[in-house]
Amino acid sequence: MTAVASRILLADDSPHAQRMGERILREEGFEVVSVTDGETTLIRLKDVDPDVIIADVFLPTYSGIDICRKVKSSPELRHMQVVLTAGILEPFNEEDAKAAGCDGILKKPFEASVVMDLIKPLVDTAQFARGLFGEQVEIRNAAVETAVAEAVERERAARPDIDPERVRAAITLALDAALPAMIEEITERVLIALGH
Repeated sequence: MTAVASRILLADDSPHAQRMGERILREEGFEVVSVTDGETTLIRLKDVDPDVIIADVFLPTYSGIDICRKVKSSPELRHMQVVLTAGILEPFNEEDAKAAGCDGILKKPFEASVVMDLIKPLVDTAQFARGLFGEQVEIRNAAVETAVAEAVERERAARPDIDPERVRAAITLALDAALPAMIEEITERVLIALGH
C-alpha cells in the first residue's frame, strides 16, 4: 500500500473516467485531486504538487500534451511524472506524447492492474527526484556558504579595506573551485536515478 502523502492530479473532463481513476487510485492509498480542464490543471500544479499527473490528451483549454510540455520545461515542476490518457477509440499520436516528454500512456477505460503497474514506479521516481533536487539545493547552499567564507577570509587577509572588484574576483575563484565537485555529485545522482 502506498503512503497517503503520494498525491495524484487527475485531469479528465469525463465524469466516468474521473470516478474510475479516483476509485482505482484511492483504493491503493493515493490522495487524488481531480480537475476537468487544462487551464485548471496548470493553475493547480503548484498548490497540489502531485507526484504524478494523469491528463487526458483531449482536455478543454489546454491538452494533456500542452500540460506535459509545461511540466517538463519547468525546473520547479521537474519531479512530477506525466501520464497521458486517451479513449481506446480516440485518434491519438503516441509519438507526439513521447516528444512532449510524457512518462507513460494509459488507454481508457482504465484497468486497475494496468494503472497501478504504471503509476507505482512513477510515484517512486517522483519521490526520488524530489529528494534528489532537494539535496542538490542543500549541496549548492553548502558550497556557496563555503565559497563565501573562503572569499571573505582571503579578502580580509589580503587587505583590510574592501574593494568590491576584488571581492567579486575572489567569489568567482571560489565558485570555479566548487563547481566541478557539484557537477560530479549531481551527475552521479541523476545517473543513479536513471538506473545507470
